Amino acid sequence: MLPGNGCGFHPIVCHHLSQSYAVNMTTVDRTHFPGPSCAGLLYPLGAASSSRAILHRLWRPVVMRENVMSQLSKVRHSRTQWKHKATQRATANRYWRKQLARVKHERDRTATALKETQARLRHLEAQSQGRAVQPKAELIFLALQLFLVARIGFRAVSRVLSLLAVALGIQQAPCPQTIINWVTRLSIVRMQSAPMLKGAVLSQAPFSNGLIWLIDISIAVGSGKIVAVLALDAQHHRLTQAAPSLREVRCLVVSVAVSWTGDTLADLLKRLIAVMGRPVAYLKDAGSELHKAIDVLEAQGLASPAIDDISHAVANMLKRRYHDHPTFSTFVSACGRVSGKLKHTLLACLAPPSVHTKARFMNVHRLVTWADRLLQLSPAGGAKAGSILAKLRACLDTLPACKALIKQFRDDALPLLACQKLLKTHGLSHDTLAQCAPLIDTIPSQAVRRAFAGYLQYQLETAKTLGLDHVGLPISSDAIESLFGVAKQHGIGETHDAARMALRLPAFCGLPTREEAEQVLAISVARQQEVTSQVISLTKQRREVLGHPERLERLSIAQGPPQVELIASPKNRSTHQNIVQLSTSYEERYGPQLRNSAGYRLRAHAASPGRRETALTS
Repeated sequence: MLPGNGCGFHPIVCHHLSQSYAVNMTTVDRTHFPGPSCAGLLYPLGAASSSRAILHRLWRPVVMRENVMSQLSKVRHSRTQWKHKATQRATANRYWRKQLARVKHERDRTATALKETQARLRHLEAQSQGRAVQPKAELIFLALQLFLVARIGFRAVSRVLSLLAVALGIQQAPCPQTIINWVTRLSIVRMQSAPMLKGAVLSQAPFSNGLIWLIDISIAVGSGKIVAVLALDAQHHRLTQAAPSLREVRCLVVSVAVSWTGDTLADLLKRLIAVMGRPVAYLKDAGSELHKAIDVLEAQGLASPAIDDISHAVANMLKRRYHDHPTFSTFVSACGRVSGKLKHTLLACLAPPSVHTKARFMNVHRLVTWADRLLQLSPAGGAKAGSILAKLRACLDTLPACKALIKQFRDDALPLLACQKLLKTHGLSHDTLAQCAPLIDTIPSQAVRRAFAGYLQYQLETAKTLGLDHVGLPISSDAIESLFGVAKQHGIGETHDAARMALRLPAFCGLPTREEAEQVLAISVARQQEVTSQVISLTKQRREVLGHPERLERLSIAQGPPQVELIASPKNRSTHQNIVQLSTSYEERYGPQLRNSAGYRLRAHAASPGRRETALTS
């Protein structure tokens, strides 16, 4: 007998029954209960039926609790693990998002601080190195300083400015042609301002302009000769204890022609006098054309005293004394042969200096001094075969036979050179003449001694006429000689062109200033072309013919004489009406000073209100 289950009926165990595996759900098919309500069939006291009938009519799925709970626990456990992992990932993501935002903020702050630090560093470097060149006038001023003061070429100036572009704040360095244009325009500016030049007033010459005009004619350069007239303050030696140089002179006239005569020079000077007034005196060399020009002006009532340059005067004295000397030609020939034997050898350092055939006696003393020192290296006595002394003696040629001439010329030249140095530096006055007297007495040649003493006395009379016998009369034209020398060597290409040189001569006189740089910037291209259009450039002709051989015959076409002329003219004078006192430029190397109506001096860099600065400086 089966044990009861405490419910009033025996437990029913049935196998092979359909079960529904749905969780918490039992499915009963009511088609298996066709009769009365099946509720009573579950009770044994109801209708009688066998246990098999009950099994056939009853449909109840039996779910094993163990399997159902196992599936549910797996789902719940998997869900718990997923939640845990999601929570961990969310926590990690929030942490890295915070870290990334912090790093970005630090990066931005550091980048901003770096930019500010670099800007402050650049500002401090700019302050330590000085003010950067920003305005174009400053760039022009710097370029003019490099070319005219530092004396480097146009291409070199362009390269230097390219290297300094970053440090100076230059966006683009000028090309060589631009610098050439600036120098040409500086010459135009100075020629426009030349009519306002005035020197110190002399009581003995009240109707003069207070200036001494230096006049000279260059040797033939290309197909033309250049005439230049420079202005020098008559009281130069009162203002400075130095010889006149390019810094103290101003260019008044530059003209180019195929040849010059006394009449053409007189006409040029006459036109200049009409604009500038009569000079205190003319300082010139011993050229016959200049002598004739002054005579023509004197005949027309425009005469001024003439001063002969001391260097040319001394050279003429030595030429008259030694040119016809029987040994002089032997000496000059021997120097040439010795030079050929010494060059390209171990003794090349002893080669003689170069002395040009033109104006030879201007520098022949250098040749004599060299020969005297060279002969001192070969004392009397024998020399060992193969020694340096033996090789030197083999190169001397006939130079030892000229010892007497060398000694005589040296004894005459040394006192003259000493007097020249003194008089060029301090001018000719009673004091300097007294200092030269002992030197003059040591000159062995009586003819040279008398000629030099007579020259000084004659020039001293001119100084008395002008009232400069106690101040010092300028008697050296080295400034204009230096001007031609610089123009022939500086900024000139393979072909020496007189016209191109003439256009740059005014720029070499004096020191450039910022005021001039501003006026250079104001010169228009049309104004520059007006001045340069008359120039027949040999360089352009060279390029055209060598590049196009068929154009060779064009050179025979009459192109007119190579006339180039820059002259102080009231037509082209500057609108600045102040008179430039040339004498005041000696006290300030940064530019000339001006005088206002009250007579007080003003610096050219700081003009009074309503007044423009002058373009002429020193």
